Amino acid sequence: MNRFTWQRAVIKVGSALIAPDGDQCSARYILDLARFITASRRAGKDVILVSSGSVAAGRSKVKVNHNASIAEKQAMAAIGQMQMMANWQRFFDFPCAQVLLTAEDLRDRTRYVNIKNTLREILNHKAIPIVNENDTVAVNELKVGDNDNLAAYTALVAQADTLIICSDIDGLYTADPRKDASATLIPTVEHIDETIYALAGGAGTAVGTGGMRTKIQAADKSTTSGIQTLIVNGKKADTFDSLLKGEVPGTLFKATQTPKKARRLWLSHTLKTCGTINVDEGAMRALVEKGASLLPSGITGVEGTFNQGDAIEIWCTGKVLAKGLSLYDSRDLALIKGKKSSQIADVLGYETAHVVVHRDDLVLLK
Repeated sequence: MNRFTWQRAVIKVGSALIAPDGDQCSARYILDLARFITASRRAGKDVILVSSGSVAAGRSKVKVNHNASIAEKQAMAAIGQMQMMANWQRFFDFPCAQVLLTAEDLRDRTRYVNIKNTLREILNHKAIPIVNENDTVAVNELKVGDNDNLAAYTALVAQADTLIICSDIDGLYTADPRKDASATLIPTVEHIDETIYALAGGAGTAVGTGGMRTKIQAADKSTTSGIQTLIVNGKKADTFDSLLKGEVPGTLFKATQTPKKARRLWLSHTLKTCGTINVDEGAMRALVEKGASLLPSGITGVEGTFNQGDAIEIWCTGKVLAKGLSLYDSRDLALIKGKKSSQIADVLGYETAHVVVHRDDLVLLK
């Protein structure tokens, strides 16, 4: 059995586990997962949940026929989301935080940064983020479409090192084990290619929308960004006993590079620079020697026009020092440069963050 280590994981739980009967939330398969989450948090690890089940949970409250309209499905999602969150909260003695997203939220740079900051603060306050697609407002063109891929996007925005997808089978097999008795479990996938995709079948249950193919798509997105991905059987209690021991009781998709390297490459080479800020030598030393975030007090100048969430270069004494994502636009930065963090709200009338570039969104350049 493969072994793995992790510090921050996104755990995806599907409708078949949340609402196994298809019309209401249940504790049948969730209790063992909840115990795993609680034990992991006590060990100092971060956990983010991506939970399906709102539409299934709302089905018992909104009686519709099989040809439900979009508005009826959205009503089911709105009512069922409350049922789903209440179901999760009863397992924990720490707060649960609801985070509803659409594909548009993840595509928009400013919203993406805000989501990341929100998730970071939820974890800092010892709560557990519970993410779901915002089915109450999303239409088809605004939907991610399945929570496997939503979990992958969440792992990226949360800067997780691990994605755990809880399924109703043990992992990726050489064939569909429900149809082929000779199918064998594949314990490790080093690289995802068309051969791996060819092993995926269709949707697994009538309740959920994601089959093995969407799980492989999620693993593909994650592993190429330095996030190891596990597919495990969430219906088996001993699955979570194994995970607590650092064992993989399913399929491990290995990351093709470290998260830090993947993020460095993304920041350094993929994002287009939209502006420049100049900092004093004190700020330079804090960034280089202490690995600190950039504070407004160290900024001496702002050049170019850019928005919150855009990539900017950081210069000192005529040389480029670093690249990062700005938490303020150029107009507001020009107003708070040289100010203390405590003065931001007084100057702008609001405060997005007490730093200008967080250390997690900054890469030093040679």
